[in-house]
Amino acid sequence: MYDKIREFLNYQGIKYVAPTKVDEDAERMLAYRALGQEARKEFTQLVTDFHQLYPQLRQDRTSQWMNQAQLLRPHFWAYLQGEGSMADPMFALRLYGDSKDFGVSLEVSFIERKKDEESLQKQNRVLTLPVSSLVYYFAQIEGVSQRFQGTEANRLRLLKGVETGQVRKVLVKVDVNLSQATSRDAILEELKKGMASLLPYYEATRQRIEGDAR
Repeated sequence: MYDKIREFLNYQGIKYVAPTKVDEDAERMLAYRALGQEARKEFTQLVTDFHQLYPQLRQDRTSQWMNQAQLLRPHFWAYLQGEGSMADPMFALRLYGDSKDFGVSLEVSFIERKKDEESLQKQNRVLTLPVSSLVYYFAQIEGVSQRFQGTEANRLRLLKGVETGQVRKVLVKVDVNLSQATSRDAILEELKKGMASLLPYYEATRQRIEGDAR
């Protein structure tokens, strides 16, 4: 399963140049482009399959197979928006890992380029809930994103960090392995379990900020 994704993960960070500009490497660049497009289709289909379970959400487009610097970017992502604006926290699916061991993480997060002055405050409300057994935290500390096991001690540590300004942003995430999956249905079943664990955190981000008159 997901053979194109698996193969494309081998080319993380490789520079892509338009085939017309590199005659000697044109064939290789064409192969990169074709593989990137096929891998993106595989990921988009996974997101679409997941979205069909939650039609009340709105599926955003999948990230591109290369970035603005024209470096190959196999770790695709896509957002699924619920209620609220594009600045509010929502769900996202992201690829992780390498060709030997990869999967997709389901998270509650927001789109940085769409954020407003309240986005971070809303996002970090995920720390106000007790830890669920399936989730872990992914926190941005002094510009570096770090993974933290979902424990009460880590929740309190990150909560204090947010209060002091050391921690900027905290995501809650659940991982589902794709490289070892036996079927599409098995993957979707694991994602449904993850969604059930994440829904309370998402709902916490919906709570009105004190003093908000909306």
